[in-house]
Formats: sequence, structure tokens, C-alpha cells
Amino acid sequence: MSDNSLLTPSQCALILIDHQAGLAFGVSSIDRQLLLNNVVALGRTATVFGVPVIVSTSASKVYSGPLMPAIAGVLPSVESIERRSMNVWEDEAARGAITQLGRRRLLIAGLLTEACVSFSALSALADGHEVFVVADACGGLTATGHELALRRMESAGAKLVSWIQVLLEFQRDWTRRETYDGARAIVESHGGGYGIGLAYARSMIHPTN
Repeated sequence: MSDNSLLTPSQCALILIDHQAGLAFGVSSIDRQLLLNNVVALGRTATVFGVPVIVSTSASKVYSGPLMPAIAGVLPSVESIERRSMNVWEDEAARGAITQLGRRRLLIAGLLTEACVSFSALSALADGHEVFVVADACGGLTATGHELALRRMESAGAKLVSWIQVLLEFQRDWTRRETYDGARAIVESHGGGYGIGLAYARSMIHPTN
């Protein structure tokens, strides 16, 4: 059942679907380098906050290729679950790995928004999970297709978030020392102008000279 409480790491699992170069070639809803930046940031966020990650790929040997190296590099202990169906929920191994975690809130991101992401999100919702689609870590064939898929998922009960919103919602208070360094490093590396501002503030408070 859906509620409006803030995200906490202990309730969440991250599901990454088909972040593979063969599919990324077809993405035009977002700049591909920005998409990769956002997914890497999301993966690093999960690691810093101890959120379990399930990665699933499809057609790796035929068309899509393996999980993109930059993403695999920040999730070295996660093995991808290969599947045939576009829908993660229709693959016994992938669905089983997710449900075994026992996390009621699923953060979902992937390619393509119009297909594998939306099918999986809709099925997870129907199965009683609370779904948060990390929209800026998803890519669609067209901007229109991406937007329409997001609308359909939202109408079905999914909530739309960005990777930086997930990180900040997990951190919530910059005095939380146990995750401060990791969270700050992610924002500085991947957060654009906000990251530049954090780095600047840190250098002003703790100058090297």
C-alpha cells in the first residue's frame, strides 16, 4: 500500500534494467552521457546507503551487449541476471531475486522507458510493491515516448523521482556523519552545479593553505 513517508534506505531496493550500450544507442529522450552519469550516481548512492541492487540484462550476446562498464565498475559485487522477457516480473530468476529481498519499496531505472521499465513497474505495482521510478536514470526512444510511459506508470501509482532526490532523501541531514563523505563525494562528482557548490563550500570552510 502506498504512503507518503520519506524514503529510507532500509525499506528500499534498487532495480536496474537493461543499461546496455545496444539499447542506449536508441535513446533520444536524454543525452546519453548524462544518462550514464545519472545511473552511475544512483548505483553509488545505493552502495553508500547499503541499499541492495538487482541488475538485470537482456539479449547480451545477441544485440544489447553487457551492462555498461561504468555502471558495472561501481557495482563490482553485483552479478547481472540475464532474461528473455522484456518484463523483469515475467522472469522467474529476476523476480525471485527481488522478492527475496523483502523490501517493500522498489526504485526502478532502466532502458527503455516505453518497454522494459514500464512493463516491470506496472507488474511490480500489481504485485503489491510500492514503486519509485528514477526518471532521469531511464531513457526512451523519444522524448514523447518516455513522457507517455512515465505518465502511464504514475497513473498506475508509481512515484517519479530523480537520482539526486533519492540521495538527498536518504541523507536528509548533512550532519549524519556515517554517510556524509560518501554522499558528498557523489554529489561533487555527478551533481553538476550543485556539486561544484558543495566542493567550493568545503574548500572555503577547510582551505588547504
